[in-house]
Amino acid sequence: MPGGSKKVVYAALAANLLIALTKFVAAALTGSSAMWSEGIHSVVDSGNQALLLYGMHRARRPADARFPFGYGKEVYFWSFVVALLVFATGAGLSLYEGVRHLRQPGAIANPFVNYIVLLIAMAMEGASWLITYRQFGRVRGTRSLVDAVKRGKDPTVIAVLFEDSAALAGLVVAALGIMLYHATGNAVYDALASIVIGLILAGTAFWLAFETKGLLIGESANREVVAEIRRLAKRYPEVERVNEVLTMHVGPEYILAAVSLNIACDVPRSRAHAVMDELDETIKKTDRRLKRVFIESMTDCR
Repeated sequence: MPGGSKKVVYAALAANLLIALTKFVAAALTGSSAMWSEGIHSVVDSGNQALLLYGMHRARRPADARFPFGYGKEVYFWSFVVALLVFATGAGLSLYEGVRHLRQPGAIANPFVNYIVLLIAMAMEGASWLITYRQFGRVRGTRSLVDAVKRGKDPTVIAVLFEDSAALAGLVVAALGIMLYHATGNAVYDALASIVIGLILAGTAFWLAFETKGLLIGESANREVVAEIRRLAKRYPEVERVNEVLTMHVGPEYILAAVSLNIACDVPRSRAHAVMDELDETIKKTDRRLKRVFIESMTDCR
């Protein structure tokens, strides 16, 4: 669902830009380490969504002589870059900010300003998360959340879902840190909140990179797609055996399939070619993501 994916990214980008502005204003007014980390978090998320949009734009380019199967994997590459940026920039700066304030604690001038900003940020991040989760739910089906993430082929939706979930968790941690500071007067809690936010971002980045790596290398289509191709091939009485069904996601909406089968030796050559042509057309009609299908018969008839 390319259109739905773009809607998700635009919603997240708009929310994060507004949230980043309010967080930095609050951090400047109060001197809160956790709010600085949250502001950095939102800026990094905004940059990430811009990169995802750039990747989606690049992936739409038509195939050419240099890239005969198109540029669909650009989405996977830029999603992997996003994961690296979340880790290197978001997590790194948050951890640095937390450790710096842990060594040199500073007072928070007006904690109530942070509470207001955090409530606004939670509302906006929550709205963005809800839009993303609904889009994710359309492709999730009846699968569990973890299974759907592992087998999901649209990294833009997964990346935004991870970022929004991490953002909401970070906002809760920042709120707890400021509340504990307000209750005890100890600025260490604010610094610790910044460190925890950095750890949340690091964990998110690691998981996102791990899930995107398989798609970037050349992950196969889900087993339901492979099983359906096998079923369609076995419908023909001329096909004695289906040897292999190899698939690879060239992009979220582009699957490449190679089918190896045995056609009976007594089948005329013209009919064998007709069977393979019909099977090619049927497979493509069954799933619109199957753009290219290669079929070969391995029967050695002498």
